[in-house]
Amino acid sequence: MTSRPSNTKQPVLLLMDGECLLCHGLTRFMIKRDAKRRFRFAALQSEAGRYVLERMGWSGRLPDSFIMVQGAACYTKSEAALRACRELGGLWRLLYGCIAVPAPVRDWAYDFIAARRYRWFGRREACLLPVPELAGRWIETAEEVARDANTKQADLREA
Repeated sequence: MTSRPSNTKQPVLLLMDGECLLCHGLTRFMIKRDAKRRFRFAALQSEAGRYVLERMGWSGRLPDSFIMVQGAACYTKSEAALRACRELGGLWRLLYGCIAVPAPVRDWAYDFIAARRYRWFGRREACLLPVPELAGRWIETAEEVARDANTKQADLREA
Protein backbone atom coordinates (compact mmCIF):
# COMPACT_ATOMS: atom_id res chain seq x y z
CA MET A 1 0.00 0.00 0.00
CA THR A 2 1.65 3.19 -1.15
CA SER A 3 0.30 6.67 -1.33
CA ARG A 4 1.75 10.07 -2.13
CA PRO A 5 5.51 10.65 -1.99
CA SER A 6 6.81 11.61 1.41
CA ASN A 7 8.46 14.77 2.57
CA THR A 8 11.77 13.56 3.98
CA LYS A 9 11.74 16.26 6.67
CA GLN A 10 8.67 14.82 8.40
CA PRO A 11 8.94 12.44 11.35
CA VAL A 12 8.48 8.76 10.61
CA LEU A 13 6.21 6.33 12.46
CA LEU A 14 7.23 2.68 12.17
CA LEU A 15 4.68 0.01 13.06
CA MET A 16 6.23 -3.35 13.85
CA ASP A 17 5.13 -6.72 15.17
CA GLY A 18 5.43 -6.27 18.94
CA GLU A 19 5.73 -10.03 19.50
CA CYS A 20 8.58 -10.55 17.02
CA LEU A 21 12.10 -10.66 18.40
CA LEU A 22 13.56 -9.80 14.97
CA CYS A 23 11.38 -6.68 14.84
CA HIS A 24 12.39 -5.72 18.38
CA GLY A 25 16.06 -6.12 17.47
CA LEU A 26 15.61 -4.01 14.34
CA THR A 27 13.89 -1.31 16.39
CA ARG A 28 16.85 -1.13 18.77
CA PHE A 29 19.25 -1.17 15.81
CA MET A 30 17.48 1.81 14.24
CA ILE A 31 17.30 3.79 17.46
CA LYS A 32 21.06 3.52 17.93
CA ARG A 33 21.60 4.92 14.44
CA ASP A 34 18.85 7.56 14.39
CA ALA A 35 20.95 10.55 15.41
CA LYS A 36 18.23 13.01 14.35
CA ARG A 37 15.57 11.21 16.44
CA ARG A 38 13.09 11.29 13.56
CA PHE A 39 11.69 7.79 14.08
CA ARG A 40 8.79 6.94 16.38
CA PHE A 41 7.80 3.33 16.99
CA ALA A 42 4.61 1.44 17.83
CA ALA A 43 3.61 -2.21 17.94
CA LEU A 44 0.99 -3.29 15.41
CA GLN A 45 -0.86 -4.94 18.33
CA SER A 46 -0.92 -1.79 20.49
CA GLU A 47 -3.76 0.70 20.77
CA ALA A 48 -1.65 3.11 18.70
CA GLY A 49 -1.02 0.49 16.03
CA ARG A 50 -4.69 -0.46 15.79
CA TYR A 51 -5.64 3.24 15.60
CA VAL A 52 -3.31 3.85 12.65
CA LEU A 53 -4.38 0.65 10.88
CA GLU A 54 -8.03 1.61 11.31
CA ARG A 55 -7.39 5.05 9.80
CA MET A 56 -5.66 3.36 6.86
CA GLY A 57 -8.70 1.16 6.24
CA TRP A 58 -7.10 -2.05 7.50
CA SER A 59 -9.65 -4.22 9.26
CA GLY A 60 -9.58 -7.69 10.70
CA ARG A 61 -6.30 -9.58 10.83
CA LEU A 62 -3.12 -7.66 11.55
CA PRO A 63 -0.97 -7.19 8.46
CA ASP A 64 2.08 -9.42 8.26
CA SER A 65 4.21 -6.41 7.46
CA PHE A 66 6.42 -3.66 8.70
CA ILE A 67 4.61 -0.37 8.06
CA MET A 68 6.09 3.10 7.66
CA VAL A 69 3.87 6.18 7.92
CA GLN A 70 5.28 9.57 6.97
CA GLY A 71 2.86 12.45 6.58
CA ALA A 72 -0.01 11.18 4.44
CA ALA A 73 2.16 8.47 2.89
CA CYS A 74 2.03 4.86 4.01
CA TYR A 75 4.43 2.13 2.90
CA THR A 76 4.49 -1.60 3.59
CA LYS A 77 6.79 -4.58 3.21
CA SER A 78 10.01 -4.06 1.23
CA GLU A 79 9.17 -0.49 0.27
CA ALA A 80 8.73 0.44 3.94
CA ALA A 81 12.03 -1.22 4.86
CA LEU A 82 13.96 0.46 2.05
CA ARG A 83 12.47 3.88 2.74
CA ALA A 84 13.30 3.49 6.44
CA CYS A 85 16.92 2.76 5.46
CA ARG A 86 16.96 5.90 3.34
CA GLU A 87 15.56 7.98 6.21
CA LEU A 88 18.12 6.48 8.59
CA GLY A 89 20.84 8.15 6.55
CA GLY A 90 24.54 7.39 6.39
CA LEU A 91 25.57 4.39 4.36
CA TRP A 92 22.19 2.78 5.11
CA ARG A 93 20.61 5.04 2.52
CA LEU A 94 22.52 3.16 -0.18
CA LEU A 95 20.17 0.21 0.39
CA TYR A 96 17.41 2.37 -1.06
CA GLY A 97 18.94 1.63 -4.47
CA CYS A 98 17.26 -1.78 -4.18
CA ILE A 99 13.97 0.04 -4.86
CA ALA A 100 14.91 -0.42 -8.55
CA VAL A 101 14.26 -4.16 -8.14
CA PRO A 102 10.63 -4.84 -9.14
CA ALA A 103 8.28 -4.77 -6.14
CA PRO A 104 7.03 -8.36 -6.61
CA VAL A 105 10.61 -9.64 -6.37
CA ARG A 106 11.44 -7.45 -3.34
CA ASP A 107 8.20 -8.39 -1.60
CA TRP A 108 8.77 -12.10 -2.29
CA ALA A 109 12.07 -11.84 -0.38
CA TYR A 110 10.36 -9.81 2.36
CA ASP A 111 7.53 -12.36 2.67
CA PHE A 112 10.02 -15.25 2.74
CA ILE A 113 11.74 -13.78 5.80
CA ALA A 114 8.47 -12.59 7.41
CA ALA A 115 6.96 -16.08 7.19
CA ARG A 116 9.94 -17.56 9.05
CA ARG A 117 10.79 -14.77 11.50
CA TYR A 118 9.27 -16.46 14.57
CA ARG A 119 10.99 -19.76 13.81
CA TRP A 120 14.37 -18.14 13.14
CA PHE A 121 14.42 -15.37 15.74
CA GLY A 122 11.73 -16.23 18.30
CA ARG A 123 8.47 -14.83 19.52
CA ARG A 124 6.98 -13.39 22.67
CA GLU A 125 3.36 -14.08 23.54
CA ALA A 126 2.93 -10.44 24.54
CA CYS A 127 4.35 -7.24 23.12
CA LEU A 128 7.83 -6.49 24.34
CA LEU A 129 8.13 -3.70 26.84
CA PRO A 130 9.82 -0.57 25.56
CA VAL A 131 13.51 -0.46 26.42
CA PRO A 132 15.11 2.66 27.98
CA GLU A 133 16.42 3.96 24.64
CA LEU A 134 12.81 4.07 23.40
CA ALA A 135 11.85 6.67 26.00
CA GLY A 136 9.82 9.36 24.27
CA ARG A 137 9.85 7.48 20.98
CA TRP A 138 7.58 4.51 21.72
CA ILE A 139 3.92 5.31 21.05
CA GLU A 140 1.31 3.26 22.91
CA THR A 141 -2.00 5.12 22.73
CA ALA A 142 -4.27 6.58 20.05
CA GLU A 143 -3.96 9.97 21.75
CA GLU A 144 -0.19 9.92 21.26
CA VAL A 145 -0.66 9.09 17.59
CA ALA A 146 -3.18 11.90 17.16
CA ARG A 147 -0.70 14.34 18.72
CA ASP A 148 2.16 13.15 16.54
CA ALA A 149 2.53 15.50 13.56
CA ASN A 150 3.09 12.72 11.03
CA THR A 151 -0.16 10.84 11.63
CA LYS A 152 -2.92 13.42 11.86
CA GLN A 153 -6.35 11.89 11.31
CA ALA A 154 -6.93 14.01 8.21
CA ASP A 155 -3.63 12.89 6.69
CA LEU A 156 -4.41 9.23 7.27
CA ARG A 157 -7.88 9.52 5.78
CA GLU A 158 -6.30 10.90 2.59
CA ALA A 159 -3.75 8.08 2.36
